[in-house]
This record gives sequence, structure tokens and C-alpha cells, in this order.
Amino acid sequence: MASVDLRADNLLGISWVDSGWVPILNPGNVLDYFSERSNPFYDRTCNNEVVKMQRLTLDHLNQMVGVEYILLHVQEPILYIIRKQQRQSPTQVIPLADYYIIAGVVYQAPDLGSVISSRVLSAVHGIQSAFDEAMSYCRYHPSKGYWWNFKDQEEKEKSKPKSKKKEEPSSFFQRQRVDALLLDLRNKFPPTYYQPKPGEKPVPVEVKKESDLPAETVKQEERETASKTPAPAPPSKPPPEKRARLQ
Repeated sequence: MASVDLRADNLLGISWVDSGWVPILNPGNVLDYFSERSNPFYDRTCNNEVVKMQRLTLDHLNQMVGVEYILLHVQEPILYIIRKQQRQSPTQVIPLADYYIIAGVVYQAPDLGSVISSRVLSAVHGIQSAFDEAMSYCRYHPSKGYWWNFKDQEEKEKSKPKSKKKEEPSSFFQRQRVDALLLDLRNKFPPTYYQPKPGEKPVPVEVKKESDLPAETVKQEERETASKTPAPAPPSKPPPEKRARLQ
């Protein structure tokens, strides 16, 4: 017995329809509709094509060996299921593929392996997407370690009114230091004008020179300076000389 290749082209992603047949579809002509030459699901080398060319009835398919199409299920007026099978004897057949027609549109029914593969792929894709999204919220810093940073937290933080802390313009140390510097500068560079009251015109400061001071004031300052200076110490006397005794 010759080996049969049960593998078929993957036609799960396409569909076919002939709008001229849709209004008149019924269980008696649905196989003729399926055997249209433009239908990519139909095999031209099947036994149905031989019976059609010889103008025989479909009952002769049971006496033949090879690929054939049969009407498996009918749910009028919208659903028809056609099976492609490999006939080996009048009582033994091997299903190859199923096709369903809904409102005149022909689709290939997926096999069990394709269904499981699609479901597993969808599940793996969903899990991978979940891991990718979780990793996008993960943060790391050498000093803090790992933590989660979700968008909801960022939105809540943005929506909260930020309370501004009142900061002092300067510290006590800064103020004390600045005051000392200003006092030092004032002593080095005394002001030439001063303003008695706010809004009034500045008045020049009279600076008295030493030559302008009265003589009495100068003499008094010299006396004070002389009294403060210590008096010079008297010269020290040398020790008495030793004289020899007379005998």
C-alpha cells in the first residue's frame, strides 16, 4: 500500500467566498460551490472531480480510493461543514481536514495541534508582556537597592499640593559674621554723608583734622601720654671694692 502524505499547506489565515452563490446555497449544491476553480481549499486531483467529469453520482465515491470531499454537517441556512478525507476502502477513511462555510464564506478549521500551539503562544506572549511591564517599574540605586516606582504613585504625588517650607534668608552665624565685617569696613572707611531722617537730604560729615585741634587739647593729650609712660630706672651702682687689711 502506498504511503499517504497527510500534511497539507497551512491555509488557516485565509478565507474564500463567491457572492454569486451565497443567495442560492443549499445542501444539494454546496459541494458544487466548494468545487469552484477559484477556491484555494479545493484539490483538483480528488475523486469528486473524477465523478463530476464522468457525470456520476456521489454514491460512487464509496467504491473509489483516494482523496474525496463529503458534506459532514448542515445547519441551514448559514452553516455547512465539509470534510476532506483519504479513502482506503469502502469502510475505512482517514480524515485530513475540515472546512466550514458560514454565510457563504469558506474557512479551514484548525487542527488540535494548531489550537494548542496558538493558545500556548498567546499565554507565553501575555506572560512575557507582564514581565516586561513589571521590569519597567523596577528601579535600582547602589545606596538604596531595589524598589518599585508605579505610575499611580507618580500621579498621586503630582496631584498632591506641595507644601513649601519657609526657609530663613540667613543663619545666625551668617548674620553675626556679616555684621562684624560691616563694622570693620565702617571703621576703615567712615561715611562722608549721613541722612538724619528717611527722605531727607544727606548731610556731609565734618571730619576734624589734627591741625585743627586747639593747642590746649594737644597739650593735654601730650601730658596724658607722658604720665602713662613709665619713668626711666636710675643707673645701678657698682659693688664696693674690697680693701686689704693692714697688720
